[in-house]
Amino acid sequence: MTLDYASQSHYLIALLPEGIVTLGAFAVLLVDVFSRGRDSGPGGPWLERISVLSLLGAVAASLWLGFAVEAEPGLVAVDGFRLSGNLILLGGSLLAVLYAVDYGHREGLHIGEFYALLLLATAGMMVLVGAQDLVLVFLGLELMSIAVYVLTGFNRRDPRSAEAGLKYFLVGAFASAFVLYGIALLYGATGSTNLSEVMGVVTARTAEGSVLLAGGVLLLLIGFAYKIAAVPFHMWTPDAYEGAPTSVTGYMAVGVKAAAFVALLRVFSVQLAPAADFWSGVVWWLAMLTMIVPNLVALVQNNVKRMLAYSSVAHAGYLLVGVAAGTAFGRAASLFYLAAYTLMTLGAFAVVYAVAGKGDRRMTLADFRGLGWRRPALGFALLVFLLSLAGFPPTGGFVGKLFLLRAAIDADQVSLAVTLVLTSLISYYYYFRVVWKMYFEEGAEQAIASPGRAFRFSTAVCTGGVLLLGLLPGPALRAFERAGSEVATSEAIEVPAAATGAPTVGAEAAGSGP
Repeated sequence: MTLDYASQSHYLIALLPEGIVTLGAFAVLLVDVFSRGRDSGPGGPWLERISVLSLLGAVAASLWLGFAVEAEPGLVAVDGFRLSGNLILLGGSLLAVLYAVDYGHREGLHIGEFYALLLLATAGMMVLVGAQDLVLVFLGLELMSIAVYVLTGFNRRDPRSAEAGLKYFLVGAFASAFVLYGIALLYGATGSTNLSEVMGVVTARTAEGSVLLAGGVLLLLIGFAYKIAAVPFHMWTPDAYEGAPTSVTGYMAVGVKAAAFVALLRVFSVQLAPAADFWSGVVWWLAMLTMIVPNLVALVQNNVKRMLAYSSVAHAGYLLVGVAAGTAFGRAASLFYLAAYTLMTLGAFAVVYAVAGKGDRRMTLADFRGLGWRRPALGFALLVFLLSLAGFPPTGGFVGKLFLLRAAIDADQVSLAVTLVLTSLISYYYYFRVVWKMYFEEGAEQAIASPGRAFRFSTAVCTGGVLLLGLLPGPALRAFERAGSEVATSEAIEVPAAATGAPTVGAEAAGSGP
């Protein structure tokens, strides 16, 4: 099937996965309203089932679009790159829904709105991943952000959660303003918000330079830097991650970052590749600082949740290496690392949530003493996740870092590759502090409630996925390589006449840093 965007109905087909998730969110709200007081548990079992079914339906729709549908360039991309991003996001959202089941029962909260907000945030993330127009990029960004702001402050009984939600909202508003002003300047410089048309105009004019173009590109990059928590735009991350409910923190750390990075890769390493002179040096410095600063700060953290927040910032720096490379393999390496990062980070926060207990009270390193012997399953799962975050074989994090190193070296970004290795070595200290506490120190016996079946299943999936990506990375990498190449090929088809004779993509040379 070939989509023709001259027909408005074909946009509905292109946005089918987002539509299914959105309808699922509305269904959750309706069932929640009409079933209050009747279901057995907080929120009721039907809310969880509707959420899971809508996400699985979106997975099926994404696969159908990716393999059976083609589309001309338009507002919405239909390509392997979007499919890869959707599968990563939907997989993370499915795991987050299953973790939320345990959260609602433990805290005694009615979490019908929680599921609806999570689904709406996921819909916004998928819009952001598939957007081929800067206006649609902004709409996806806002739909995602507003839902996550509310999720951050979801536990109204906890003042820390309310504070975290307020801080995240204020910083997010600044980020949205930067993105919006960047879009406005890019429109002034190119006369269009459609990314394919912007690419053609930029290709033709990049040799001449443009103040509007440079300003628009830089403001857009700053807005994305806030969303991915790149240094020095990361200030909100530790407080927001620490104060939010732990089940939300894991989702924030993986979902928002994954969506923003996939959009960043599409917009900058492909569509704005001809303007790489304006942004490649900035991305180089962002990657360098984001690998160094949070790894050093994390060394002195005694709150495990806060330590993982700085770890999340550091991993944004590793992912920026793939953006700085600006090549098809750099995009593939970033997608692979995002998949591994989603599993290991969501799993790590899940174990922290289990140890923390009701109200998220036990968060310090001392609370993890002897965990590996008292609760062997939880201890082993956290060990796997920490080894993967540190980059130890045979885990997905190790292989992902190898691919990012190869992408950096292939693009002559040797300084970034060396920094990635050295900062990974630094991170061993704070990751292995937790491992040492779990297996080599004795602590007071603590009552850790047995997690439910959904929690155990999700943790097993994350553990198995991290190990599988480390032991058998080939199939996933080949799929991501096809996606990374396809996005460049499919979007270089239509270039305005003014750009005829100029390079169509130019992404392969976009990675040269200072």
